[in-house]
Amino acid sequence: MQTQMWTVDKNVDNLKTYPHIIEAAQKLKQNEVVAFPTETVYGLGGNAENDDAVLKIFEAKGRPGDNPLIIHIADREQVFSFVKEIPEQASRLMDAFWPGPLTLILNKKDGVLSEKATARLSTVAVRMPDHPVALALVEASGLPLAAPSANLSGKPSPTTAAHVADDLTGRIAGIVDGGATGVGLESTVVDCTGEIPAILRPGGVTKEQLEEIVGEVLVDPALKDAKQAPKSPGMKYRHYAPNAPFYLVNGTKEEIQQLVNEKRNEGMKVGVMTTKENKAFYDSDVVIACGERMKLETVAESLYDTLRAFNQQDLDLIYGEIFPEEGVGQAIMNRLTKASGLPVIEK
Repeated sequence: MQTQMWTVDKNVDNLKTYPHIIEAAQKLKQNEVVAFPTETVYGLGGNAENDDAVLKIFEAKGRPGDNPLIIHIADREQVFSFVKEIPEQASRLMDAFWPGPLTLILNKKDGVLSEKATARLSTVAVRMPDHPVALALVEASGLPLAAPSANLSGKPSPTTAAHVADDLTGRIAGIVDGGATGVGLESTVVDCTGEIPAILRPGGVTKEQLEEIVGEVLVDPALKDAKQAPKSPGMKYRHYAPNAPFYLVNGTKEEIQQLVNEKRNEGMKVGVMTTKENKAFYDSDVVIACGERMKLETVAESLYDTLRAFNQQDLDLIYGEIFPEEGVGQAIMNRLTKASGLPVIEK
């Protein structure tokens, strides 16, 4: 399959009438799949009402079919076409954070969306992205778009069109290049089907921000207990992984350096993921800074690009620092833990 690349300036007026957007939207109407930028990561969009289109998403990514997809909309009124109701707490969260990096789980209407998109669950995950290109594409297509991250399943999520091209060229119809994304981490997923909202996946909107709007917010126990099955889209399997084994270390930089020395003495080529504050300290084969420790939002923005950067190196092992699980740090550590898939080394 030939993959077309459309470059779009997100600052162009009336984007939904822009020729490249119209062309990409036409592909979506033909039940092809197209990658596009959001404020979080690049998404791989397809017609959420069509089984064939949704199947193409799963096939392109190599994603297991029991992993539900998030439905992207451009107008809040679209939600009423495929959900039974919008609870008051969900409505308040929409008012506060839409468009934005917040996905809400709601009870769906039967017979509207593809069952493949919702993994035959009674609920649906929906969000309105805060990116002019994404909104214009959804609006121009006239469709709700099922859209997971536009990467091969298990690999770091893409924050640039180049990342998408590396993974999916020849596997999808097209890529809308709208520049680098902003937040850098996927949306926060909140289940609004119960009495108290519950975070199923931490992301760009923090628990503290949510609680300012609706009061108490629970956290899915599966985020801490690997024995429990996660309920959120994109959380069931190992994800975000670099090619080399990746170990998180709960220790000082001196203790991490000792681990590096031991492995290099065994003839291994070792990488270290750190922050700008600590980069000069480490003596290793490859040292990459991921943002600033005192500004965790910069770590979030750089995380997936950093994980992908390690794949450009021929490494046997990677060690990574950990971060405090406060604010966006909760989402950062969630993604790093998923990327590692290995026990944290406690020093």
